[in-house]
Amino acid sequence: MSALLAWSQIGAWKTSAVPDDRWMIAATWRVVGRAFPGPGVLAVWVLVTVPAPLIVFEGTHRWEEDQKVSTALWWIVGAVPVLAAVVAAKWTRCTGQRRAASVVMAAVVAATLISAGFVGATVAVYRWVVPLSGAAQWWSVLFGSVPLAICGAAVGYLLARVRLRRSPVSARRGYVTGGIAAMVGALLAELTVQLGAEGSTVWYDPVEYGAVGQYAAPASEQRELRLPAAGQYAIFAVGFAPRSPDCRITGADRAVVPAKLVTIAPGDYGGDAASYAWVASFEVPVPGTYSLSCRTDDQQASYTVGEVPQIRGAVSALIHWPLIAIWLLGAIPGLLIIAETARRRTRRRSAPGAMAEP
Repeated sequence: MSALLAWSQIGAWKTSAVPDDRWMIAATWRVVGRAFPGPGVLAVWVLVTVPAPLIVFEGTHRWEEDQKVSTALWWIVGAVPVLAAVVAAKWTRCTGQRRAASVVMAAVVAATLISAGFVGATVAVYRWVVPLSGAAQWWSVLFGSVPLAICGAAVGYLLARVRLRRSPVSARRGYVTGGIAAMVGALLAELTVQLGAEGSTVWYDPVEYGAVGQYAAPASEQRELRLPAAGQYAIFAVGFAPRSPDCRITGADRAVVPAKLVTIAPGDYGGDAASYAWVASFEVPVPGTYSLSCRTDDQQASYTVGEVPQIRGAVSALIHWPLIAIWLLGAIPGLLIIAETARRRTRRRSAPGAMAEP
C-alpha cells in the first residue's frame, strides 16, 4: 500500500525495470520537500499567529486587562485552513493533473500532517516561550484543527486543479520581499517580546521601598531606600518616564551599586493611579538603608523601587537579551526568503539553456 501511495504521488513509472524501495522513498521525500511551505508562508504564519494576537489585544483592550492564552490560540485555529490549502495546492502541482482518489487523499493527508506540525510548534511557543495567563486545552486545539485542515486541503486541491502553471517569481521581487519581511520582523520582535512578557507576568508586588521623581524629589537627587533583605530589586518608571535612566544605588559605606537596564522593558504594571514599567534591576548584598539617584533628560521623571516581577517562560530571559539579538531573531523569516531566492536564482542560472535573469 505504501508503494502504491508513493507512486500515485510521484506520477510516473519507470518503464525499464521495477524500481526498488530506496528509489520510491527518495522520490516521495522529494515531493514532500517541494510541497513543504516555503519561507514566505512561514513568515506569514509567524506574523499571524504570534505578533498579531498580542498587538491586536493591546490595541483593543484597556491596559489593565490581562490577555488570556485562549485569545491567542483562536488565531492559530483560524490560520490552519489557509495553511492547509497552500500545502495541498503545492502538493497537487508537484504530482500533476490527475483525478485519482489516491492523489486527492495524499494531498489532504500531507497538508493535514504539515499543518498539525505548524500548529504544534506555535502551541509550544505559547506553552513555554510566552505562557500567557489562563488555562487552555492544548490537545483540544491540536486535534480540533484537524477537521479545518482537511477542509482547507480539499479547497487547496481544487484551486490547484484550476491553475497549475505559475510564472516564476523574479529574483528582484524575492529580494525586495525578503528585505521588507526582515525589517518588519525585526521591528515586531521587540514589541512581541515586550507584550509577551507583560502577558506572562504571574506576580507583581506594588510595595514601594523608595522613589525619586516629581512626587518624591527631583529625579537627579538621592532618596532613601529601606530594603528589608539582601537580593535583587527592580526599578520602575512611572507613567511616561524614560525607559533608560542612569540609576545608581549607594550604600551606607559609600559603595555604589550600579543598576542594570532591562533591554526590553515590560510595562502595564500598577493600578488605576499610575502605570509602571520595569526598566532596571540591581542587587544588594545586605539589607539596610540605601540611597537612589536616577539621571534622565526628563526632569519630571519619576522612578520607584520594588520587587522584581515574576515572569513565566523563556520570555523572562528574552527581555534581557541584547537588542541586536532580538532584531536578528525577528528577521529570520525574511532572511530565509532572501536565501531561498538566491538558491533558486543559482539553480536557474546553472540549468542547461537558462537565460540570464534580471
